[in-house]
This record gives sequence, C-alpha cells and structure tokens, in this order.
Amino acid sequence: MPFLWPLIVLGFAYAICRFLLMLIPPNVPSIEVDASDVLDDGNQTQENSFIYIPPRGKTQQSEIKVQCYEPATMKYLGYFPALSAVEVKERVVQARKAQKTWAKSSFKQRRQFLRILLKYIIEHQELICEISSRDTGKTMVDASLGEIMTTCEKITWLLSEGERWLRPEYRSSGRSMLHKKSKVEFHPLGVIGAIVSWNYPFHNIFNPMLAAVFSGNSIVIKVSENASWSGCFYLRIIQAALAAVEAPENLVDVITGFAETGEALVSSADKVIFVGSPGVGRMIMRNAAETLVPVTLELGGKDAFIVCEDVDVPHVAQIAVRAALQSSGQNCAGAERFYVHRDIYSSFVSQVAKIVKSVSAGPPFAGKYDMGAICLQDHSERLQHLVNDALDKGAEIVARGSFGHLSEGAVDQFFPPTLIVNVNHTMKLMQEEAFGPIMPIMKFSTDEEAIKLANDSRYGLGCAVFSGSQRRAKEIASQIHCGVAAINDFASTYMCQSLPFGGVKDSGFGRFAGVEGLRACCLVKSVVEDRWWPYIKTIIPKPIQYPVKENGFEFQESLVEALYGLNIWDRLRALVSVLKMLSDQNSHVTINRRND
Repeated sequence: MPFLWPLIVLGFAYAICRFLLMLIPPNVPSIEVDASDVLDDGNQTQENSFIYIPPRGKTQQSEIKVQCYEPATMKYLGYFPALSAVEVKERVVQARKAQKTWAKSSFKQRRQFLRILLKYIIEHQELICEISSRDTGKTMVDASLGEIMTTCEKITWLLSEGERWLRPEYRSSGRSMLHKKSKVEFHPLGVIGAIVSWNYPFHNIFNPMLAAVFSGNSIVIKVSENASWSGCFYLRIIQAALAAVEAPENLVDVITGFAETGEALVSSADKVIFVGSPGVGRMIMRNAAETLVPVTLELGGKDAFIVCEDVDVPHVAQIAVRAALQSSGQNCAGAERFYVHRDIYSSFVSQVAKIVKSVSAGPPFAGKYDMGAICLQDHSERLQHLVNDALDKGAEIVARGSFGHLSEGAVDQFFPPTLIVNVNHTMKLMQEEAFGPIMPIMKFSTDEEAIKLANDSRYGLGCAVFSGSQRRAKEIASQIHCGVAAINDFASTYMCQSLPFGGVKDSGFGRFAGVEGLRACCLVKSVVEDRWWPYIKTIIPKPIQYPVKENGFEFQESLVEALYGLNIWDRLRALVSVLKMLSDQNSHVTINRRND
C-alpha cells in the first residue's frame, strides 16, 4: 500500500491547484453599450411621449413601419422599418460572408465572447429587465426570472460543456469494420434564421443566438413586431461583445417587420428556428418545404398541473399560482390546466383563492405590483371570451386579483388573475391556449383519470406532477405525452440547460437547449477511416471481385454467418468455410499464373 501515498498526495495537490486557479478572476474585458436613447429619465421630447392608439380590427401587414409602444401605459416608444424580402435576403448574404470567417474561429475565442456577454448581463440586470418590462408589460421580477436567469444559465452551460459536445464523437465500428475508426463530426450549418416571439424579448434573442454562434454559425433573428424596440437594443449588446473578440461584422443581425419579412428569412436561411403559434408554424413549414430547409418549431402549450391528495397543500398552492400567472400575457411555459384530487379539492381551492385575491396587477413602474400588462392588443377580449364560454357551461369564478392605478388608454391591456372551478373539457378554456392569468381547476379521482385528462389535449409541451410519493409522481408523468416533465416542481426543466426543450403534437417538434439543441445547429457528418493505416486496408475478397466468381454468393452467405451468427459454433464453422474459399481462390489464381 505505500505506493498509493504518492498518488494521494499528487491528487490532493492537483485539487488545491484547481481551487486556487478558481480564485483568480478571468481576464474579461468590459463593453460599453449606448443606452441613452432607451432610458426613461422623464426628459423625452413631446414627439416621443404621446399615447399611442393602435388601429383596431386591422393588421399592420401593409405598413412599412413597426410601431412600438409600452403596453402598460400605451406610451409611444418609436418605430422600426418593416424590411422587404429584398432587404432581408441582403442581410442574409452579409451574415453568410461573416460566417465563412467565424467558422474558423477557435473555441477559446467563442468562450471569450460568452464571458463578455455574461459579465455585461450581470452588471446591467436592471437595464435589461427595464427594457423588457417597458416593451412587453411584465414586472421586473418576471423579467429577472425569465430573461436574466435563463440566459445566464445557458451561457454558463455552454462555457462548461459546449466544446465537449461539438468535438468529434467516436462510435463503435461494428463487427465487419473492426479495422476502421468511426466518428461523428459537427460542422456549422451556415446561416441560422430565427423567428422569435415577444414574450421573452431578451432570452428569445439570446437563446438561439448563443447556440448558433458557439457552434460556428451566423444568425439572423426576426423579432416580433410586438417587441421590436427592445430587440433592437439587445442587438447592440451582442454587437459590442462580438467587436470585443474581433468577430466579423454582421455575424448576428436582428431584423424587424411582419409576415413578408419572416417569409423571406425562411426562404434564405440554412436552418429555421421558430417560436410562436401552431398556425404560423404550419405556414413556416410550408415555406421551408420549398427549399427543404430544416425547421425547429416551439409552438403553443397547454400544460397540465396535477396535484395528488398526499401533498403539502399550502406549499403546492403557492407554486400553482406562480405557474398559472407565468402563463399570463407577459410570459409563457405556464400551466393552463389544473387537476386536483377530489380528497383535497376544497382545501386546495380555498388556499389558492387566498393567494389569487392577494395578487395585484398594474403598470410595472407605477407601483409595487405582482403582475404587469398584457402585451398583445385585444388579447384581454379573447381571455374574457374564454371565461364567458366556461361560465355559460357551468363554471364558477371563485376569486380574482385586483387592479392598481391604470391609465385611461391602457385599461384594455390588463386582465385580473382569475380562479375558476367546476370546469370540464367541453369548455374552450380547457382546450385552447389561453396565454393569460386564468387558473381553471378540475377534480379527479384516480391516477388513471388524471393521466387521461392530461393527455386529452392537442398540445404536448410540458407537465408538472405533485405527490408525496416521488415514485408515484414519476409514474404519472411518464404516461403523459409531452416533451418536458417536472416532478414535484414546475418549469424547472428549462433551468437545467443541459436538457433539450420542446414538445409534441401541436406544441411542435425538434429541440433547442441542451446537447440536442446545440447539435441541431450543426451539419452532422459521419466519418470512417482506417484504424491502422497504411498497414491494414480494405481489400475486396477474391470471390466477389469483378468479375464475380461462381461461389460469390456462397462466400457472402458464409461471411454473414461468421460475423453475425447467434451460435459461436455456427460462426466458427462459417469462418472456416470463408477461409477455405479464400484459400481455394488463391490457389486457383496461383495455378493460372503458373500456366501462363
């Protein structure tokens, strides 16, 4: 045993050195981003401080400008151009040129780019959240949870594991190719086109951008017409970080516009990532089919939240309300269907009602509110229509939150947190994606019934299952047809950025985030080479060389059995037959040569 002591000492010394290296701060430069024109310091000119009244009943598809305003106050923010198809294609051409250079960049350079971004984000959290809040109406806390934490987690994961998953991955070569080395290489695709939604304007830009750039691609991002103001500012952060690592210009671009702009991007890019509704997702698939461009679709959700009778009711009630409000007009990935075991139904509803009544909604910067405004125009009317349909079919409103001081022009941008009971699956509220702060609760009697109810949906993004028995919760979740599942928690899967994210059915297909999402930005290439080159090479056996010999098929039969036979003795017998035929063929060739 004495020989182990030197190894133990070396291991201990190595651990100490690694710890000391962690104490040395990395050399990460700071970047300066001009935010003077987006900060609300109360000194805006009259031209840019009026209340914007969007035209009702018509779309802006024919407009040449994307008008931007604060949904919580309707204060005008400015406008951006709606790019034409020709302009979009020119942007893609410029991004393609930049990608040719960036594809040769080192992982060291790419990691430095990520570190610069991470440093800026941590030091400017308030600015980033304020801009997101003003453009979409969400509160600062919601912005921090959904924009900052998720993005920082993704950057940290890429720094830690990104290179590992993009390095060539060696695979087994099988029995017939033992003399070969087999590997998978991951090469950049070229230009990634991303069309993203408005609900998380910062993260929805950074999420595809980080994966695309780290894997050697360029990316052009078409931001939502409902979040163009914030998106164009966030581009400045990315451009400053790229310049700091001497990356080529136009490697990342953000474009603004409407349907024509998005269609042009789909027809020009080498891969499309779309976050939005199922209807638009289908349109994108049709357009992508023209050029056979691969598509990743992250569409709607109607997540089930299942509560068994053996839970800590007050604890789960708090999580449930957060999950419901996270599906509000400012956020996504929220739960929209709540199924509670009948034994605790009354107590759970009572607990949730107390919490919902304590929730207040109002302009994020006008006071201390728990919930902000609804970003989309006319969406509150749609939410009320879903509630009315449920009430007409026997549902009952148990509790509602309160409103703060709302400006006259922004009243329609708010909807109170609403708890509804006595719901069933004949109601639109339980079938259509609401995307609002409505919490419908339905009771169930058995685990089988809960599973059946959860699967009775055209959506399949995620689910959350709560039980005092973790084994029981896992068993229920395993039978729900969806892409992500949380056991005794909600939405925690997305904070684990090593995991892929995406759904099934009308929630889309393909994955972003995790290893699968990173590699989805790559051309996956299979490569085989000689293991012991040049000493052992592939030689075509004599019986099957051209012209093929009479015993060619007999030779193949024996070779197949020798390689893949289930019985070792049959394989040995077949191997002897193979060797005999090769020997006979070589003898025949030698005799012919002598005769010649």
